[in-house]
Amino acid sequence: MFEGLDFLYMPTDDVAGEVEHFTSELGAEVVFAIEAFGARVAMVKLAEGPPAVMFADHLEGERPVLVYRVRDLDAAVTELGVEDQPRFGIPHGPCVEIHTPAGHRIAMYELTRPDVPERFAGRRDF
Repeated sequence: MFEGLDFLYMPTDDVAGEVEHFTSELGAEVVFAIEAFGARVAMVKLAEGPPAVMFADHLEGERPVLVYRVRDLDAAVTELGVEDQPRFGIPHGPCVEIHTPAGHRIAMYELTRPDVPERFAGRRDF
């Protein structure tokens, strides 16, 4: 069902500060830093492969969200019995977040907009 861990989504009040720290102190590469619809979102890569780290100032809570890609979101939601969980969108496609009994956050998304990584690459709004 799960195809791969693509992103680690990190809530933060200071996206620009996190990007600065990850690039200057940890050697991360900025993939994009976008400001739109009253929110800031940035993606950095610490390694050649996944997962990338995404920072978002509109993401609620303090725990990161592990975001896995699935081939068919509807089928995965049904298989896991999480039909009652609200759906939301990320730039790459529709997504559902699942909370574990211990409070961990896992999300799964279906890649319906495969052009997004290429379209967003290099964009720096801040």
